[in-house]
Amino acid sequence: MTKVLAIEDESIIRENLVELLEMENFEVFAAENGQQGVELALKHQPDLILCDVMMPELDGYGVLDRLRQNSATATIPFIFLTALSDKTATRKGMELGADDYLTKPFSHQDLLNAIASRLRKQQVISQKSQAQLDQLRDNIIHSLPHELRTPLNGILGFSELLMMEIDDLDRAEISDMAEQIQTSAQRLYRLTQNYLLYAELELIASQPERVKALRQESPSDLDAIATEVAQRYGEKYNRSENLCLNVQPATATISIARFQKMLEEVIDNAFKFSQGGTPIEMSVSQETENAIVTVSNQGRGIKEDQIANIGAYMQFERKLYEQQGSGLGLSIAQRLAELHGGQLILDSIPDRATTVQIILPSKPTQ
Repeated sequence: MTKVLAIEDESIIRENLVELLEMENFEVFAAENGQQGVELALKHQPDLILCDVMMPELDGYGVLDRLRQNSATATIPFIFLTALSDKTATRKGMELGADDYLTKPFSHQDLLNAIASRLRKQQVISQKSQAQLDQLRDNIIHSLPHELRTPLNGILGFSELLMMEIDDLDRAEISDMAEQIQTSAQRLYRLTQNYLLYAELELIASQPERVKALRQESPSDLDAIATEVAQRYGEKYNRSENLCLNVQPATATISIARFQKMLEEVIDNAFKFSQGGTPIEMSVSQETENAIVTVSNQGRGIKEDQIANIGAYMQFERKLYEQQGSGLGLSIAQRLAELHGGQLILDSIPDRATTVQIILPSKPTQ
């Protein structure tokens, strides 16, 4: 049975709600005030909540605010029942995360229609989330073993050769094998760090207080960091001459380490997915209250439907291109931008060009 929690301080209205909903085969829990409603919501985890606005002890806004800050109740559909009709009250509820409003008096059919609409929407969201989870699971199954095995094979293979043939190898051969082991180890280390970082970012995203703390960080100067990262990756790919930099002074509320990581992933992708000799353009600027970082390349690009499905452990058209990488980089950069109150915008023309724009607030935000 679908569980509905009705929070209403007027006993006659509360009893009518319970009677109506039970007649429609809902399992109903009723609370006579906001505090009791919060307790029942946490205890029973209802599928939908109906809540009066004006109540003693804890009003409807307070109920909604508390429930939205708890990960266990944050996504439960929430419908306000109110005699208030002014737009300010409605907007306040919507800003706190209410899904709908019913203005008293309302008909039984209006109530049932509102409940059915919210439950249908929640079902669509749940189905989409499950599909994304299934896709994530499939990507992990296919990409993780390969990404772990490749550098491990390099480490094991070259170290075994060194152990077996050390007496027959000259200094140059030993040096070359040691370099190959080092390269494989660095790749494995970066992969491991990225998986751990992505897991940490997802955990932070579910904790409002940690997100708030991130958005209150002291501003960092971005221009020098951006220049250093771009030049370092230009040297790494032996394409320094392909770099086109237009860097102006800019600040954003993000730590140097996190901005550096974000830009490293974006710049690395720009070099990795474009041909040598083609330009890699990067600009940094300050616009009003935001810092804007833009990175462009003339690579194979990303299709529109792929942009909409950017997620961890996904590298598009891997079977076609056999490109190394877990696909985590862009997801990490996107999540870092979002957690700091900004956004990452990706624009791409397949087989022609890709542009990644990072927008970060320059002042602390809530």
